[in-house]
Amino acid sequence: MMSAMHWLTMSAVTDPGRVREQNEDAVHIDPDAGLAILADGMGGYNAGEVASGMAVSLLGGRLGEFMRAGAVEMAGEGAASWVRQALTRDIAAVNHEVLSLSLREVQYAGMGTTLVACCFYRGHLSVAHLGDSRLYRLRAGELSRLTKDHSLLQIQIDAGIISEEEARYADNKNLVTRALGVEPEIEIEIGEYEVAPGDLYLLCSDGLNDMLDDTEIRDALLAPEDTLAQRGQRLVSLANEAGGRDNISVVLVEVDRNEPAGAGWWQRLMDRLKY
Repeated sequence: MMSAMHWLTMSAVTDPGRVREQNEDAVHIDPDAGLAILADGMGGYNAGEVASGMAVSLLGGRLGEFMRAGAVEMAGEGAASWVRQALTRDIAAVNHEVLSLSLREVQYAGMGTTLVACCFYRGHLSVAHLGDSRLYRLRAGELSRLTKDHSLLQIQIDAGIISEEEARYADNKNLVTRALGVEPEIEIEIGEYEVAPGDLYLLCSDGLNDMLDDTEIRDALLAPEDTLAQRGQRLVSLANEAGGRDNISVVLVEVDRNEPAGAGWWQRLMDRLKY
């Protein structure tokens, strides 16, 4: 799946991996709205697949409508606050929908999903996340993780009980401390960042970063001869070659590298699009 607009190119791929029969990951890209979403479902039978599918579909519809309505572009310096409010409101509404279904239908009892939702606007990015799916940024050859996992493992790392390297081989990798659709009230973590020309953003489920370390991910993203879609597929292939023990999903978002850097680059883009 691949799409492009004037300043963003997006590509998404999801794969069941080599061990799981079902794919409980779900992805959504909407470059016209500057929107990218990834979810990794949890639950027995097909419940995880239902939870992640509902999350990306319902949230994609709500946020897509909001982002295309034009309010963010007219909000000026208050744009980040508008987007934060929309993310908080819409994710809470989707959480209610997923939880309500799990309570009504016994086959969906206990289902839930991780979530990473990115809104790109006015040269900025707002990202909301729950659980251990991640957002990375590649800028000038340096890979940075922009989200911190909501997981028991991350709590142990922060407390100094285990190291990052030891965490790669821990048995409790998939115990998340926050998820969508599990509790009536959720604590959404939202971050805001400036976007620079040439940035490359990676949303991924843990099926990728459990199989590949950050250096391997960075090297795959740096391949200059590959298209965005080819780099995404390369990451999936590498994760499968390393064992593919879980579903693997990758969303890539690339910012037009030909735009000049500096505070005025976004306005220059907007002025150019008027004609």
